[in-house]
Amino acid sequence: MVVLLLLAALLQDPVSSTLYGSRFLKGEVGGSITHQCFYSTTPANKHDRKYWCKMAGNGACYTVISTTGYISQHHTGRVALQDLPQNGTFMVTMRELKKSDTGIYRCGIGTSNRDLYVRLNLTVLADVGELVTTELMQGELHGSVTILCPPGEPQGSQRRFWCKLGRISCTLIADSEGFVAKSYQGRISITPRESSGAFKILINDLKKEDSGLYQCGTGRLRGWDGPRVVVLQVTAASSLPQSPKHLRGRAGGSVPMECHYDPRGNYQRKYLCRWKEARCELLVDAAGFVHESYQGRIQISSSKEEQGTYTVVLSHLREEDTGWYWCGAQNGQTEHTASLKLHVQKETHSAQDPEPSTPGKATFKATLPPSLATSSPPRQSSVKGLRSSVGTVTQHTRPLLPPAPPSTFVTSPGEIHDESSTGGSGLSPALILLTFITVVVLALTKLKLQKGEESRTIGKGEVAPVETSPNPEKEQPREEAPSLENTEECRTGPGTHR
Repeated sequence: MVVLLLLAALLQDPVSSTLYGSRFLKGEVGGSITHQCFYSTTPANKHDRKYWCKMAGNGACYTVISTTGYISQHHTGRVALQDLPQNGTFMVTMRELKKSDTGIYRCGIGTSNRDLYVRLNLTVLADVGELVTTELMQGELHGSVTILCPPGEPQGSQRRFWCKLGRISCTLIADSEGFVAKSYQGRISITPRESSGAFKILINDLKKEDSGLYQCGTGRLRGWDGPRVVVLQVTAASSLPQSPKHLRGRAGGSVPMECHYDPRGNYQRKYLCRWKEARCELLVDAAGFVHESYQGRIQISSSKEEQGTYTVVLSHLREEDTGWYWCGAQNGQTEHTASLKLHVQKETHSAQDPEPSTPGKATFKATLPPSLATSSPPRQSSVKGLRSSVGTVTQHTRPLLPPAPPSTFVTSPGEIHDESSTGGSGLSPALILLTFITVVVLALTKLKLQKGEESRTIGKGEVAPVETSPNPEKEQPREEAPSLENTEECRTGPGTHR
């Protein structure tokens, strides 16, 4: 019977990473092994020579079999090579194993045995013990893949893991305790089945570098002796339309998420889930389920079976909605998933405009006193006195009320004037107050001057006793012009003319 035991580690070839395969093989004496070598499906790789050779003590690698038709005499009838260029793989089968078949082999591509290759160690034993099962999984570039892992030990740990085999160990990719490698953030989940202990690994947005050898299991990482080895091969890009990988929304708003799937897949269930720490919690599905914390905020708004699309709308967005989401379509154990990341921005408030004045609000209005508005121009003597008084008042008021800096104030709805603008039509409150005080001072000065004029007029009209003289014509009353002393007296208070 065929015995295939892969205690495998992925070879990262220093020349090229387009070829990979198991690095450790075990077989039973008298039994057989089948080894698979995987390569990128480039035209050169598809049509180039494939070979299987065994290393000798002198460092040379002697061909056992190749696609040119050559087979070594020692292995005639015991070895076969099959190339599957459409799958990017070729398989070597060795039967009737002998103890002498133990050694180091190369599985490679090229015209010589020193070209692109994977180096592996074959050990032939009388009893190989427990068998290791392998599975080849293929996924399309940017597409998704589902891997079903066998159940673990009934009494063992509940931790489930997925790791990638390397030279000497298995590098952890994700586990059921929430760990996810940086390059797999948002695109891998570990989902337990409802009944048995078996679980599923879902990976989407596949990349070329995802190709390789993997191990899935429960409990601790088992290195080479894991119960299952999975060969993942990423092929040509998916023909399905690609949804946007990043969506943006604003708090309080809504965002549509358009999901795509293969309409030929006969998917019976469509859903949207939220991804976090290698898990994806169901939010809504086409059957009517809605997560309790999303009631009234999420719905599948449209679905087009013939085109393979459906749209999920998430509304009343919150900042905590930022994160990874998965579109999913399921048919039995087959699932197609696609991931996207939602970014919710904070709600911003626009700056309010200055509040316009309304008729009900108090406004400043400077008016001239009636005495200044209606009185006739004073005589020259009065004007001189007024100029002197204004000059005196200005000397007192200027230090007390310094000019206010330019400012902006509202005069009417929708109309704003700047005091510093050309034209000077706008006045600041401080300037209005200064103008008002100046006008009041001028008015009071005017009134005092008028009272002083009246008092002087009355004084001139009084008749004083006059001594008789021979020439009364010479004794004429003299008209005195108001002096600064009189003006000062008028400013300080009304007096009598002496």
